[in-house]
Amino acid sequence: MVVVRVQLCICKVFNSKKGREFVMKSVMKQWARAEQICLIGHLVSMAFGLAGLLWVMPHPEVLSFIPSGPTLFRWSMAGGGVVYILLGMIAVSFYAYRMLGAYRWLTFMLPAIVISLSSELLGTSTGFPFGHYSYLSGLGYKIAGLVPFTIPLSWFYLGFSSYVLARAGLTALAARQSRSLGWLGQIGAIALGALLLTSWDFVLDPAMSQTALPFWYWHQPGAFFGMPYQNFVGWMGTGTVFMTVAAFLWRKMPPALQTTQLNFPLAIYLGNFAFATVMSIGAGFWVPILLGLLLGVAPAVLCWKSAQMIPASVMPLAAEPKRATLEEPIEQIAA
Repeated sequence: MVVVRVQLCICKVFNSKKGREFVMKSVMKQWARAEQICLIGHLVSMAFGLAGLLWVMPHPEVLSFIPSGPTLFRWSMAGGGVVYILLGMIAVSFYAYRMLGAYRWLTFMLPAIVISLSSELLGTSTGFPFGHYSYLSGLGYKIAGLVPFTIPLSWFYLGFSSYVLARAGLTALAARQSRSLGWLGQIGAIALGALLLTSWDFVLDPAMSQTALPFWYWHQPGAFFGMPYQNFVGWMGTGTVFMTVAAFLWRKMPPALQTTQLNFPLAIYLGNFAFATVMSIGAGFWVPILLGLLLGVAPAVLCWKSAQMIPASVMPLAAEPKRATLEEPIEQIAA
């Protein structure tokens, strides 16, 4: 009898509009909390990675002052890169689903992962489009023995953050002129998003391939601090392709974010840029940092700032679509 009464109460909750809204808000609140936890974990794990690479490795004697220090250090070096990338991917996935809905989340994530993985597999096996390079250990299981499974995940979460910031900034610019984001604006958002993504690699790649414990290496070191210039063309091209696919799939359901909701993608972008910057400082690479600040951080912050200056009622990212909610799954449960 108790079980029957509980079931009846649950059905009453699901069958009432207020009950569905209460359940939806409760679940979304839990997801928002999980998103924040993953973001914090993502940033903290990068900080610990920097400490291990730049402080502990040059001074291994400090491990003697930490209980089980050598064991913990080996574990962190073996899995630390995997953890911070997974946490970044999960945090961005929560954010994308909550803010934009399942359709726009999946239609960005799946093309980004599939296209970037295809480029990476092609690059590591033929040298096109990035140049000839190989991945070492530290980033997880290698797909086809060539590309760590975490690499396309990082393309997704950095690419998503870059594109959302670029689109928001250009939409704000159009809103000031009482216009919507037309097809030229769409092309500009894709180009700017790909540039933000590539600018992160300006700073990351030289340091990560030339540390005391490198994660990949170039078969023939190039002219740009060990990288071939072809690598940047490959990054711009790959980012442009999957952002174009996402923009095409979003054309009938364009995103609509409030300006206050852009803090998260900015935090992801700046947090990962800071990680790459500290690595480059440790390696003594200053020119890549300056280029990254000029072509990546400055435009990203300007896009974010530009969106903040436009009232939310004036500047949606596009025409307001029907927001994805949990009502449909709940209605299916109730039925």
